[in-house]
Amino acid sequence: MRSLWLDTHTVTAETQPFPVGQSYQAAVVGAGLTGLTTAVLLARAGLSVVLLEARHIAAAATGNTTAKVSLLQGTQLSSIRAHRSQELLQAYVEGNREAQAWLLRYLDERGISYQRRTAYTVAHTPQGAQLLNAEYDAAVAAGLPVHRQDSTELPYPVESALALEDQAQIHPVEVLDALAEELVDRGGQIVEGARLIDADSGSPVQVKTTQGELQAEHLILATGVPVLDRGGYFAKLKGHRSYAMAYRLPQGTVLPQGMYLSVDEPSRSTRTVLIAGEELLLVGGNGHVVGRADSHSAAVAQIQDWTQQHFPGAECTHRWSAQDYRPAGYVPFFGRLPRGGGNIYLATGYNKWGMTNAVAAALAISSEILGGQMPWAQQLAERGPSLKGALTSVKDNAEIGAHMAKDWAGAELSTLPDEPPVEGSGVVGRSSGKPVAVSTVDGTTRKVSAVCPHMGGILQWNDAECSWDCPLHASRFAPDGTLLEGPAVDDLKPAQGE
Repeated sequence: MRSLWLDTHTVTAETQPFPVGQSYQAAVVGAGLTGLTTAVLLARAGLSVVLLEARHIAAAATGNTTAKVSLLQGTQLSSIRAHRSQELLQAYVEGNREAQAWLLRYLDERGISYQRRTAYTVAHTPQGAQLLNAEYDAAVAAGLPVHRQDSTELPYPVESALALEDQAQIHPVEVLDALAEELVDRGGQIVEGARLIDADSGSPVQVKTTQGELQAEHLILATGVPVLDRGGYFAKLKGHRSYAMAYRLPQGTVLPQGMYLSVDEPSRSTRTVLIAGEELLLVGGNGHVVGRADSHSAAVAQIQDWTQQHFPGAECTHRWSAQDYRPAGYVPFFGRLPRGGGNIYLATGYNKWGMTNAVAAALAISSEILGGQMPWAQQLAERGPSLKGALTSVKDNAEIGAHMAKDWAGAELSTLPDEPPVEGSGVVGRSSGKPVAVSTVDGTTRKVSAVCPHMGGILQWNDAECSWDCPLHASRFAPDGTLLEGPAVDDLKPAQGE
């Protein structure tokens, strides 16, 4: 599964070998929108910057997003208002508004195309309409000029809709390419294939990666979920995977020009995409907690069936998936990492709205490092706990505990079958007294440990992406055990005797 974005634009910025033993004023980990924007802002201020990426630029969330740059965000605003306070909601919207303005101004300055669009949140049921009412109230309270509609340009009726004009949609890899180019032009270095393993709390910070060690006065973790467990953010977040597909429509089909997102389950997201003068339809949805879907391929098939129903003759050109993290209180975390010695920063918990929140986090972190002040950022960073957020966190972690017990029991009780799994499938069972994960992909059968090295979760097979996914804290691994995304920092070990 490779995204339309990665397939239609190649990042050309120059990368460097790992600078073993070198010292920098800032080391940024993660080459998505958060990491590259932060690195550019610090390089503009004259700091020496190195950007470390475990795989390649755009490998994770930014390269697999639906790329809506919108302040109307499904039910995000009403969720923040319900879990936090009006003041935090206002700070969140102010930060997102400033981030949106910065990003679109950057694209204008660099001559990168994007499309202005109206964003819509729609409901298909009376229950969804109630959610829309709460979102409308929250948006108005935060000063957003949203308005209600009873109908849309979609080829099917809706119960109700909210609209916010003058939002935007982008090609995210084109944006990352421009940021990477500017970073290199300003003397920054980009290193791919270097995964962060650990970092101390000293000054400077000693940064340990799979390619070697270096030092930095400031370390910024822009890795989706922090790969250093200090602060326990893995337990404050819930990892979700969702799917997206691009479609070519029959000639003469009228495509809806707005950016749409439904509040009813299963969710549906639509927008247009302009690629080489051709207009495609992007459809997404069917989000679920990582490692907890009965069938990932069935979730993909449901989107395909839905698209054919409403857009007959649609031809799928690309399909992909993305991983996002929902914080218990719905407000992203960014700022100093607890027990990081004051020199380690994190950004996480965008809850599927990374195009604005990534830039907001970059603005906040770079400002703090450079001695500036952003009142909205300070308010978000210094927020205290909330009762509803704490209750959500307790519920999330109770689910994790239940999965841990159930999955370990299943792995211990079942034995591996004698025959290898059929092509594209995987199974977990007991071998030599230990849980083992066996899969067959592209004709090769592989056996690896079925235990996630992060906190011991039993891995589940993802039949849509042919990966091993952890239902506890959303780490993912390739069939051969190679780590795809964390909070884990280690690969799976080969099964004993392999």
